[in-house]
Amino acid sequence: MPQSENKSLAEARELIQKLRQIDAVQAPPTLLSSCMERIGPGDSYAILETPIGVLFVAYNDVGISAVMQAQDAAEFERTFRARFQRPIRAKSALPESLARPLVEQLSGKSSPELHFDLRNVSEFERAVLLKALEIPRGEVRPYNWIAREIGRPKAVRAVGTALGSNPIPVLIPCHRVVRSDGQIGEYIFGSSNKRTLLNVEGADPELLERLGRSGVRFLGDTSDHSFCLPTCNGMHHRADGHIVRFHSDQEALSAGFRPCNACRPVAVS
Repeated sequence: MPQSENKSLAEARELIQKLRQIDAVQAPPTLLSSCMERIGPGDSYAILETPIGVLFVAYNDVGISAVMQAQDAAEFERTFRARFQRPIRAKSALPESLARPLVEQLSGKSSPELHFDLRNVSEFERAVLLKALEIPRGEVRPYNWIAREIGRPKAVRAVGTALGSNPIPVLIPCHRVVRSDGQIGEYIFGSSNKRTLLNVEGADPELLERLGRSGVRFLGDTSDHSFCLPTCNGMHHRADGHIVRFHSDQEALSAGFRPCNACRPVAVS
């Protein structure tokens, strides 16, 4: 959004706040939306077919601002306005410049750069969401991996909370974050949809949970003596005789294996 529009929006909010402070004058609930409609175009939205069904995708000049499930457009619009305090209008379809990269990303054909509007999240939440974006398709990372990676190793619970309020799920892949014991964990759209997304991407959540139940936390490669998180570069699918299982990073290090530079497995310990 141009600086001039930001300034106008701030002035509109300040005016409304002053009106609400005057006992004799009560600003109607629709005043803010009306002001914003005059100031700028706000957000638009259309539906998107995904492996977990139809989702509503909102976008603006900054980028994609929301991805939600809803029974219908009216419910989506109410939820969006309540959360973001911005107007939203329907479009018949996503613009081609946005629809094509979204389809390519969801199909796994490519990893186009997408722009996101994260102005409504805190600095900590932004760090968590941007770190989740680094997890490759077909791979998962534990919650405490993200906490360590962003320099907040004790904030595991807060990481879970931030992912649970992710405004742009599926596209910012919080479904690729699981529990440290290998169990899939919760998801904003439900654990069943989380499993569906992970299966579509090749992460094989059932296999990960079997490894987790047996206490396996890392996989080592005897060909180069590195050890990784199970899904790193598809390690969990390899059956070439070079894979060994470890229950802890200390066990792997004691066996002479070095941590993988890609998935940085020691960050989870």
